[in-house]
Amino acid sequence: MNVLSLFDGMSCGRIALDKAGIPVTNYFASEIDKYAIQVAKANYPDTIHIGDVQQVMWPETFEGIKIDLLLGGSPCQGFSMAGKRLNFDDPRSKLFFEYVRILKECKPKYFLLENVRMKQESQDIISEYLGVQPVAINSSLLSAQNRYRLYWTNIPFDTPQDLGIKLQDILEDDFITDRDKAHCIDANYFKGGNLKSYFEKHRRQLVFSEDAYTKEMRPLWRKLTPLECERLQTVPDGYTNHVSNSQRYKMLGNGWTVDVVAHILKGVSG
Repeated sequence: MNVLSLFDGMSCGRIALDKAGIPVTNYFASEIDKYAIQVAKANYPDTIHIGDVQQVMWPETFEGIKIDLLLGGSPCQGFSMAGKRLNFDDPRSKLFFEYVRILKECKPKYFLLENVRMKQESQDIISEYLGVQPVAINSSLLSAQNRYRLYWTNIPFDTPQDLGIKLQDILEDDFITDRDKAHCIDANYFKGGNLKSYFEKHRRQLVFSEDAYTKEMRPLWRKLTPLECERLQTVPDGYTNHVSNSQRYKMLGNGWTVDVVAHILKGVSG
């Protein structure tokens, strides 16, 4: 299968294809972040990086190779409920139209677009352009993280079953949690958290020292490690360890929950 992944990041799409058991002939990746490219190349040296999505042209970029599957998670900062919600006036969100352009140009058999929850108006615009309605899936079904995302695709699939994975299951040490599922990690998680933002704003997951927590002392706490964040995103252990921890947190926060995408891709029939 020939795959084109736009806004590829660290190639979560390629991991998902492997987990879904789908053989890849060529994997074209459009990405500009040098750290994400470094991680993708370290894990998949045969990845064909093709640069900025705005410079991707069909058929010139691909030397006549037919694309079977188009993947993408266009930048979501303009859509996010947690952001300023500028929607299509945000230059990052306008990159969605590059996805639409390339979809029309290369006419793949299958396509998949992932994005955050957003205003219904924005959701409807995306649905109109893609010709399908999104399916909302919480990553908590297949991981230890609450992460609601929308998936627009023409791949047939059923909603995944809940595997019952808990945050405690993925910790590296004997720290404990006060909840079964982690708050959604984002690209700013590398900045760390504090008790106020954690308990009042439900942001930036923390875990606690068992001794201090059970004795009702002021709880000793820490943020999740990069390895634990990989596990939240169902990325293989150590996949991102080719760059600094700050960059690992950023790309994991920007990435996909791989097992959700793999579940969807299992509907691809060759």
